[in-house]
Amino acid sequence: MAGEQRAVEHLVGLLLGTEDDWPRVYESLLGKVGPVRDAAGRDHVFAAERLTIEPFSLRAKPRTGLIIDRLAYWYYHPREWLKKVALMDDVYLLNSPFTFQSMEKHAAYCAMMRLGLKVPETVLVPYKNPLDNARYAYTSAQYNRPFDLDAIAAEIGYPLYMKPYDGGAWRGVSRIRDVAELHRAYDQSGEMLMHLQAAVDGFDVFARALSIGAETMVMRFDPDAPMHERYRVEHEFLDAAAGDEVVTISRTVNAFFRWEFNSCEVLVKDGEVYPIDYANACPDVAVTSLHYYFPWAIRALVKWTVFCLVTGRRPRLDLDTRAYFEIADRDDLDYEHKLAAYRRLSDAYFDIERYRDFCDRHLAGLDEQVLDWMSGPHFFRVLLDTVRATYPAHEQDRFLDHFRGLVGMWITDETKRLRAP
Repeated sequence: MAGEQRAVEHLVGLLLGTEDDWPRVYESLLGKVGPVRDAAGRDHVFAAERLTIEPFSLRAKPRTGLIIDRLAYWYYHPREWLKKVALMDDVYLLNSPFTFQSMEKHAAYCAMMRLGLKVPETVLVPYKNPLDNARYAYTSAQYNRPFDLDAIAAEIGYPLYMKPYDGGAWRGVSRIRDVAELHRAYDQSGEMLMHLQAAVDGFDVFARALSIGAETMVMRFDPDAPMHERYRVEHEFLDAAAGDEVVTISRTVNAFFRWEFNSCEVLVKDGEVYPIDYANACPDVAVTSLHYYFPWAIRALVKWTVFCLVTGRRPRLDLDTRAYFEIADRDDLDYEHKLAAYRRLSDAYFDIERYRDFCDRHLAGLDEQVLDWMSGPHFFRVLLDTVRATYPAHEQDRFLDHFRGLVGMWITDETKRLRAP
């Protein structure tokens, strides 16, 4: 037919580790979206593909226009492929290895201290054990100077934390209460490069904010609990001002580094918000950890990927750090006004208003579709398979009931929200 517009087909690539629960849900819900018609009258349709690792030509053209990466942070071959498709083919990455490779937790601490955020006092100490490198002995003899670990810890103050500068999955994190624990943890650190960081003792709330594109969910978090109990189902556990500050900090971190799939941990004490960890290339999205919040996370992931693909949002490899530093250096702005200015920059980077308008016009029915899917047999099958793959046989019934109950609580709350007049 003359003038007929062909559908634009989008393929989302999933670069996965061991996960199977959230990809199955994401693939199903993404397939329910569309066609979405853009301003030019073109219909957009969507599908997802799980990517595999194989030799690749640097000139080969990828099939996928957007990739959700859960593997390249620690697996170098796919990391280099992601760099190639970002540089040569403008593929949209969640997240870009260009920043997560160079801007790990140490660099993230430095940048956010530069912006004036209330990061606890942090010191980087040299390796405990020599590196497996033939040049280490000479370099160490020439440049390393003796230092007093006890004096550094005493100046920071007990209790404190020792943790790797690049982090990941709570690897090597120790709470240090005295000199004996300090030396025990440092001896065990081996070839890991470690931070010493002051504790915010006696905090009121530990919160983790999961951000996916333009959306952020702030959740109460208990790091000492088993994984299935760490995210506590509580609402309004922060007052409005502290809650907004946590969202602002999370969004500022992500916009600053161009991260679009990340979590930020903060401690709140006497109304003050202290960010303590905010470079998480692979944040929790498993149903066995997020449970009640799992449907929100997958829905946000679907919305953001569809928004990016339909609107032609361009990936950004450049970091416009100077815009943030210019705010940080202003003597006429106090902390609250600097945060507000960072928030304006961050909201602009994530196209917050445009995103919300897009969701209202094109994805208005997705919330109902997610509710229906999560209430039905397909999600139950995913949950059942996940529990069977995760827990020993004698615990499976208990955990299946546990997660069904928590997701059922979300279904009840979401039904009330969508049916409210």
